[in-house]
Amino acid sequence: MPRGIPNPAAMYGIAPRPWGFEVSLVRNGTRYYRQFGKASYGGLEQALLQAQDWRDEVVRSVPPVARRARAEKLRANNTTGVSGVFCQVASGGRVRAWVAKTYIGQDEILRTDFPVDAVGSGALALAIEEREKQLARMSGLARLHPAEEAIRQGLTLQPPGPRVTKRSKSEITRCTNSSGVSGVQFKMPNTGHPGYWLATTFTAGKGSVCKAFSVKEHGYDMAKSLAIAERARQLEQKFKDAEERLQPQPQAPSQALRPELSFQHRAGGQTARP
Repeated sequence: MPRGIPNPAAMYGIAPRPWGFEVSLVRNGTRYYRQFGKASYGGLEQALLQAQDWRDEVVRSVPPVARRARAEKLRANNTTGVSGVFCQVASGGRVRAWVAKTYIGQDEILRTDFPVDAVGSGALALAIEEREKQLARMSGLARLHPAEEAIRQGLTLQPPGPRVTKRSKSEITRCTNSSGVSGVQFKMPNTGHPGYWLATTFTAGKGSVCKAFSVKEHGYDMAKSLAIAERARQLEQKFKDAEERLQPQPQAPSQALRPELSFQHRAGGQTARP
């Protein structure tokens, strides 16, 4: 959207990109950022739904700072050490007045001037005291976007429906893929070679598993079908191995429960056999 015009509620914090969408929100100086690629979720529609779901979770779990806390934060150009309090300088560099100013809302700005000639050296202290009174009228959270409050109240901005699981890198079909199936490609070593279909799957820590199907032996279409089936088998084995690694391993019995060590202890430390 043009600068100064907020995004529509559904696209709050979300920017479209050629590859999908990116979400970027800032909370109290911390940036929450994540990318949602169309290749990872099978299309733009699912990528956008996932981006909106994640954006909503950030909005609900990390609310913006309170309005008063934000108003009390010192700006870089502050010279008094108190936010919202500044001086008016007359010609010659003399302080003419101390001012307390607070933005309450779009149509309500509080301001009180304390001229030094009228109240004397206590003008600064009076301005600081007035600023505290002005801040007491502030309540609620900082308003960042009209959609924020609706999201925090649980009002869903995007349509409900099924969400697909994010694909692993090995399941994503690259733009250079010639088969339409990830991990399956047609290879031709040279112009005179009939070529072959290759199924390849990479597993971290184990390297790549490859199997080729010759066009000369199987024919073009059959070799391609065999490679696709082999790729499915490789992925199934990869996921099965990953699940097995996540299974808890049986614990070895402790030394106190091992009968031979218990017997050795009773035998006074000598290696004894029953």
